[in-house]
Amino acid sequence: MAGKYDPRVDSLVMETRTLWDSTVGDLSPEDRRWVSREIHQHPELASNITYDRTHTGFARIITVTLEDIQKLYVARQQAWSKRQCVWCSSRP
Repeated sequence: MAGKYDPRVDSLVMETRTLWDSTVGDLSPEDRRWVSREIHQHPELASNITYDRTHTGFARIITVTLEDIQKLYVARQQAWSKRQCVWCSSRP
């Protein structure tokens, strides 16, 4: 299953993996860790998700693109400027 975020399948995710699109370029190891952590915490922002079936559920594989990184930084900037959590309204 490749493509977009699927909340039903995502609720069964037991593993996560991060791949990097060639458009991303050079990122420091710290930036890669931050982007990977944030995109998996908010997979609805990712533009390329693959769900692979495993014995225990699904593995979510996100191929991070430059667009995904831009979305993360915009969301972070908006949260800081509003001084509130942008995820609170979309997360239970």
